[in-house]
Amino acid sequence: MTVKNKKITNRLSVGLILILFLAIAITFGYKWYKNYWAPNVTDQAEYLFIPTGSSFEELMQNIQNNSILVDTASFRWVANKKDYPENIKAGKYALVAKMNNSDLIQKLRGGLQEPVKLRFQNIRLKGEFAKFVSTQLETDSISIMKLMNDDSVAHQYGFDTENFFTMFIPNTYEFWWNTSTEKFFDRMNLEYTKFWTAERLNKAKAIDLSPTEVSILASIVKGEAMHNDEMPKIAGLYLNRLNRGILLQADPTVIFSAQDFTIRRVLNKHLIIPSPYNTYLNKGLPPGPITMPSIASIDAVLNPKSHNYIYMCANDDFSGYHNFAVTITEHLVNARKFQQALNDRNIKK
Repeated sequence: MTVKNKKITNRLSVGLILILFLAIAITFGYKWYKNYWAPNVTDQAEYLFIPTGSSFEELMQNIQNNSILVDTASFRWVANKKDYPENIKAGKYALVAKMNNSDLIQKLRGGLQEPVKLRFQNIRLKGEFAKFVSTQLETDSISIMKLMNDDSVAHQYGFDTENFFTMFIPNTYEFWWNTSTEKFFDRMNLEYTKFWTAERLNKAKAIDLSPTEVSILASIVKGEAMHNDEMPKIAGLYLNRLNRGILLQADPTVIFSAQDFTIRRVLNKHLIIPSPYNTYLNKGLPPGPITMPSIASIDAVLNPKSHNYIYMCANDDFSGYHNFAVTITEHLVNARKFQQALNDRNIKK
């Protein structure tokens, strides 16, 4: 072989080596790009929920079941490279369609959760509340009810199991999805303490009621009122009755005692239902709230309208407002009008 041919052969060998090296580099580069930075999150789910204690394999099954990724193998490869299987953090994570594996794992590994805006109001019973919260947070309704019915837990926060429900002030709060039941209660107690400012406490003292008693009365006011602007007037009426030692005789407490919330017309048979919540039979406030009181109803009790009314009856125009009376004679006239209106509409129960 001539020198010239040797040079040509050497050049060809170098060229082939360079081509081979370039091909290998392109192959690895593409694999690296595909695994790390190529779009991989689908648009099938808005959030990825990772339950507390999840293993990596459970997470992968979760991802597969919800069709969250286009390619699970590439995600697994990057996850192992970033030591994510040993650093799984529970929570609710927002997903963005076409997000790549690197960004997703960075979010998951850093525990960069999306907060849950928990808003609750107009909830009547503890069981309904527990069920609602369990639809918003990881905790289950059974765990919530267990704590709400635990005397020692209630006493820890300054309540008993009958009035414990008053600790949960309806509003909008931000929580992490994986907040434990115990931490949820701690947070609600903190919000309760913040709600009962010095001003509210002083107003409660002025009407000779504790914050818990205010909330219990507020639950009755809320049960009676369809309109917030009438709440202070209703609150004033019940405070007049309490101060004079008169039975509250609040129909919503009778309905609560019956545990039949379809009742539209309270009858004599309902008035004799034996229950500590029946204010036709028991003087003073019931042992606990008959519904979750709203902030408006609590503030209505703290800022009652001053008047001499001790009777009220729903208006016969079904507007949701009431007719108020000072004497039983006036009240009976109003009551007959409303009963006739019920009869005219064939409302018997």
